[in-house]
Amino acid sequence: MKITELAPTIVWKHFEDICAVPRPSKHEQKMIEFLVDFAKKHKLEHSVDKTGNVLIYKPATKGCEKKPMVCLQSHIDMVCEKNSDKKHDFLKDPITPIVDGEWVRADGTTLGADDGIGVATQLAILASDDLEHGPIECLFTIDEETGLTGAFGLKPNVLKSKILLNLDSEDDGEIFIGCAGGKDTCGYLSYKKIPSNKTHVAYKIMISGLKGGHSGDDIDKGRGNSNKLLTRFIADYSKKHQIDINLFDGGNLRNAIPREAYAIITINIDDVDTFKGFADIYNMTIKKELELTDGGVMFSYLPVTMPKEVLSKRDFNRLIRLLSALPHGVISMSFKLKGIVETSTNLASVKFVDDKIVIATSQRSDSESLKENVATMVKNCFLLAGAKVTQGDGYPGWEPNPNSPILKVALKVYKDLFGQNATYRSIHAGLECGLFSTKYPNMDMISYGPTLRGVHSPDEKIEIATVSKFWEMTLEILKRIK
Repeated sequence: MKITELAPTIVWKHFEDICAVPRPSKHEQKMIEFLVDFAKKHKLEHSVDKTGNVLIYKPATKGCEKKPMVCLQSHIDMVCEKNSDKKHDFLKDPITPIVDGEWVRADGTTLGADDGIGVATQLAILASDDLEHGPIECLFTIDEETGLTGAFGLKPNVLKSKILLNLDSEDDGEIFIGCAGGKDTCGYLSYKKIPSNKTHVAYKIMISGLKGGHSGDDIDKGRGNSNKLLTRFIADYSKKHQIDINLFDGGNLRNAIPREAYAIITINIDDVDTFKGFADIYNMTIKKELELTDGGVMFSYLPVTMPKEVLSKRDFNRLIRLLSALPHGVISMSFKLKGIVETSTNLASVKFVDDKIVIATSQRSDSESLKENVATMVKNCFLLAGAKVTQGDGYPGWEPNPNSPILKVALKVYKDLFGQNATYRSIHAGLECGLFSTKYPNMDMISYGPTLRGVHSPDEKIEIATVSKFWEMTLEILKRIK
């Protein structure tokens, strides 16, 4: 079956068209041209700002001219990942969507339903002449995935709407009314190495088998942090036994909970049996601690070639004490929305780079002041260890408003259409709405979408039935806005 045979056909037809247009983050020019050509073809007023955001206007249908203008918004870029055996050039080749039972996926690549399905829905509304709605402006932003560049570049007073529907969420039946702001804090710890102890032997110690996950959405799930777990072993062992470090490497992405970490260490040759026993007990200890949340964790070790150098004792202590002291995980829970994380921090990665140890962290919060507070906490840990610190400008959060008028409309629409109650919550991750709320503080916003799974990976898929619900819900919201 082709995706154009799925319902609603008009949405899937536009989604198929979008799949044919290459649109990696920071390479959206072809998609911008596609949208401009679309607007011209349908004789719709449009503009492209200096950042690359596209705005297309559609007048109200007859009898709805007095309704307030509504902004429909989604981002045009996509995350580009593929399986190792898949030959695909994201700058040239189209995405191949495949109907797979109740889902649509791609052929060995990311599907780009994040947020291609939002874009397709906007185009379907713009192209239709049989819908009931007030005046509409459709905003298509660039580079959401790697920098929120489009949202950052959007100027105040460009949008005329007082209501915004962000079509970039991934769970049918959930409406988002807030999101966390974020900030990166990185420490740079200088170090010196000294000759290895000739009475030592070397081992590679490793933490593996953790689930990892998104540093926002998954931070409250009790998952292990490989950097913290590896540091803990070294710190505990060093209380009674001599241990030196040649290398420490853990984690990669600032927005991911680190799944793996390893270190090259040296220990006294006479302590080998003690070391192995200590390691085996530690392995059992962390497995028991994480059995309900991250039971696949494993601490392992293997002998390796003796390195010529190790960290000086001073720098060994600075590194281990710093990594032990740096906070990780939930800092506070929200009192506005029960069960939602308000503030958190992620100890993301530790890397030896040239003559520095680079430690990357990221902080999130629904509250701008609390985000800055936890970022300062992390910064001060670095400073106390004598590290240099850099901090990004960050991006703002979107403080939830449970009394939002458009939320009440959306909840009523979902109940009336599908006979079930939708839920609403804040997401502990970044959405473009956070930036929109700073530039348009009086704008009433919600975010929703169909069900997607495996987003940002070649396993990405979208549930077919929820696309119909997404379409119906959007049309009904536009119809009921007064």
